[in-house]
Amino acid sequence: MKITAVQLDIAWENKPANHQKVRALLEQAHPETGSLVLLPEMFATGFSMNVATITECHSRQTLTFLSDTARHLGIFLMGGIVTHDRDGVGRNEAAIFSPDGTELHRYAKMQPFTLGGESDHYAPGPCVTTFRCNDFTVAPFICYDLRFPELFRLATRRGATLLTVIANWPIARVEHWTTLLRARAIENLAYVVGVNRVGTDPKLTYPGRSLIIDPKGNVLADAGDRECTIAADVDARLVHDWRRDFPALTDIRPDCFPADDGGAR
Repeated sequence: MKITAVQLDIAWENKPANHQKVRALLEQAHPETGSLVLLPEMFATGFSMNVATITECHSRQTLTFLSDTARHLGIFLMGGIVTHDRDGVGRNEAAIFSPDGTELHRYAKMQPFTLGGESDHYAPGPCVTTFRCNDFTVAPFICYDLRFPELFRLATRRGATLLTVIANWPIARVEHWTTLLRARAIENLAYVVGVNRVGTDPKLTYPGRSLIIDPKGNVLADAGDRECTIAADVDARLVHDWRRDFPALTDIRPDCFPADDGGAR
């Protein structure tokens, strides 16, 4: 399977401008039919706490864009969106659409970034989730989730072979970003794709460094610090073969996990 990561300079709270940016980058990239394409966290607005303005609960502008783009290009498409509940509390989510334009899966960020004020505006998601994409079981995560390895281990125990992280990760901690992405791949013997943004918002500067990493921790593609797309071929058989040849996951102590963590799924 081919994976494409779209790294863009997000226009602040301007959905039409960001939809056009993504459209132009994908027209240049020509992603393969049936491939998986990933966009950053809150790709249509930037990392905004203005839930009432950017939510998808009314216009569904970005959800429609994702659906139409997935169908037009015949791809699996993942992008970050914002929704809210009846009380106006936000949800920072990843929405995934199938090549026929139907919504395949939705994941809500489990770890809002307290230091950045996100936990004051967004509720934490309830659980780790997975979905099937071609030969892979994919577990989506969002930005600050990356610092919590137990979430990734739980996904792996539930069968994940591809771990994705869409983000708005700032330049001040770029070395943490690249190091933790590789660590999540190495310790879970899984592919990891991290998709970040470039440019600036009203508070922060972003370094890019979107990465596609194989189950041994080798970097297959690195987007650097510019607006661009990167792509790599991934093979589910490599995950299964590496887990067979280096069976570290079978040495996990079951007493370190609660009985209902889903390890038997």
